[in-house]
Amino acid sequence: MRLHHLVAGDGPPLLLAGSLGTTHRLWDPQVAALAERHRIVRYDHPGHGASPCGPRTIECLARQALALADELELERFTFCGLSLGGMVGMWLAAHEPLRIQRLVLCSTAPRLPPREGWLERAATVREHGVEAVADAVIGRWFTRRFHDSASWRAMLVSTPREGYARCCEAIADVDLRPELAHIEAPTLVVLGREDPVVGDAARRELRSIPDMRIVDLPAAHLANVEQPRAFTEAVLAA
Repeated sequence: MRLHHLVAGDGPPLLLAGSLGTTHRLWDPQVAALAERHRIVRYDHPGHGASPCGPRTIECLARQALALADELELERFTFCGLSLGGMVGMWLAAHEPLRIQRLVLCSTAPRLPPREGWLERAATVREHGVEAVADAVIGRWFTRRFHDSASWRAMLVSTPREGYARCCEAIADVDLRPELAHIEAPTLVVLGREDPVVGDAARRELRSIPDMRIVDLPAAHLANVEQPRAFTEAVLAA
């Protein structure tokens, strides 16, 4: 499988991995500024955007990202992942420490229970499409102060139903808490203070990463969209 990706800029490599139900365009608010200092690689998860449908586990998603880095001859790189992408980043940093120079974890957690909720969402999407869950998802992505969600909703509902469902199943079965203590890379954690997805338990669990610091932003789940300038500055300072 070859993941769809875009490359921009020059400098130390930085891989950008998005959330469930998004494409590489999630990073549109950041890419121009980040590309001034980095070689940016933003990609679509399997079954999202223009990437073919594929695995159902976080490990397999991470190995696909690593295969992309190998294809681009990136021996060592910074990995920035949001939500599902952050889970991929945690797995990579714990299991492939020589490859990850720095880690940026955004709006993410080592686990997101309950498992049954993700399996129910996968079943709903398989039967009715992503449109069936779109209103609820958008309500978690953004605070009520954010009034520009239409284009992001369009991105969400364009996600192929099988690709979305398989990534739901990957999230359902993952628990990365045992891996956190093995992450050697300096880690920046960026969290939205009003994120209904990532709660206080995740904050406590992420503190198990030995070399980490947390930045809080006044945002919900897609903090990079709702607070683009503050988010970009935090990543550039990581």
